[in-house]
Amino acid sequence: MSRIGNKQIELPDKVKVNLTGEGVVNVEGPKGKLEWTLPRQIKGRSVDNKHFVLERSSDDRNVKALHGLSRSLVSNMVAGVSAGFVKELEIQGVGFKAAVQGAILNLNLGFSHPIQFPIPKGIKITVTDATRVKVEGIDKQLVGQVAADIRAYYPPEPYKGKGVRYVGEQIIRKEGKTVQ
Repeated sequence: MSRIGNKQIELPDKVKVNLTGEGVVNVEGPKGKLEWTLPRQIKGRSVDNKHFVLERSSDDRNVKALHGLSRSLVSNMVAGVSAGFVKELEIQGVGFKAAVQGAILNLNLGFSHPIQFPIPKGIKITVTDATRVKVEGIDKQLVGQVAADIRAYYPPEPYKGKGVRYVGEQIIRKEGKTVQ
């Protein structure tokens, strides 16, 4: 079993964590606010305003798993409101491009029509060189999901490598048919 749940969460300067009686954790920092409800078997407390600790009610297997999960989620909330999260995508293909128009990401990916992707609240998308898309936000899960949704419109194909991929993603290429 993982012992991640027993580790303390260090709170950077300007980050405040409040815990209500119902188990709702509020994290506030320079980039914004996040809120999440702890499972009822997990309790939290602040230590000298520099650390936050989560404790479990029993040593059951499921409670231990929730303990580690809760610690990771609260730690991600602290990191999000202090530094934020970024995912970068690159578009490869002739004529493939992207542009932000207000609250909509416009993708031209070789289909007969452009794809209109509505940008969710709390996410900032910037496009550079018409082929590099940067997704930024304070919620790690939302940033990753938005990047995955954009990539899902045209995942990289193995023959020519065209499509939307994460920056640094390796695509295993296949050899095409050969003429005999």
